[in-house]
Amino acid sequence: MSRNRRPIRSGMGRSTPERIFVQGLDLARDIIGTLNFGDMAYLELTGRLPDARQSRVFNAILVTLVEHGMTPMAIVARLTYLGAPESLQSAVAAGLCGMGTTFAGTAEGAARMLESAWAATPEGSPEELARGVVADFRGRRQSVPGIGHNLHKPVDPRTTRLFQVAAEEGHAGRYVELMRAIGEEAESAYGKSLPVNATGAIGALCCELGISWRAARGIAVMGRAVGLVGHLVEEQAHPVATEIWLRTEEEAGEHDTPPAGGRQGG
Repeated sequence: MSRNRRPIRSGMGRSTPERIFVQGLDLARDIIGTLNFGDMAYLELTGRLPDARQSRVFNAILVTLVEHGMTPMAIVARLTYLGAPESLQSAVAAGLCGMGTTFAGTAEGAARMLESAWAATPEGSPEELARGVVADFRGRRQSVPGIGHNLHKPVDPRTTRLFQVAAEEGHAGRYVELMRAIGEEAESAYGKSLPVNATGAIGALCCELGISWRAARGIAVMGRAVGLVGHLVEEQAHPVATEIWLRTEEEAGEHDTPPAGGRQGG
């Protein structure tokens, strides 16, 4: 049975025996030794090179989530590496699987929230939109993405710096304003400290750069992948995974040890 075939097309890259092209640029001539890692990532995501202002903002986004200590994502990467030291990439992948609504993954939700709010009410004020957004999430009993942090409060220092860089480079527009307004409205509505966190700031700056919310989590993945590789390099030189495993096994099993003299009661 015949069917109409759609042509397979991609502008990402192609190769000839002599040259490699990436987004229309010659890899050896135009990219290697010329672009930094952040600018290369921007090119891959958008199909265009960033200007100096976009480059600074985008690179600030990328480095923000690289490292945050011994998070569950870093621990699971180390434990996976303990079990499969021949597969560093699997350990990194295992760590990245933990990027979600609790750890580092809410940039996507924040960007989508901001894009949707302005698209629905393009003539509204940030304060008006913020009230509607917070009321909507409260009504559905869902957390507002990009708001709140268990450690960094009343202010997330990463957010302060990201918004500062964005303002210096002319990229602190209506999405940043709305994210700030949502943070203020959430604190008022819930009656507690709920700062705009790093992923909320990243979501806002993705919108400011014209990057779709669908790519926002991918940007967070790029940064955190670098950090996880760093954890695994440290694990190679100064391993802690075995200690984490053995102590967890020992302490988790303590309740199974019968008390002296045998079990009591019935």
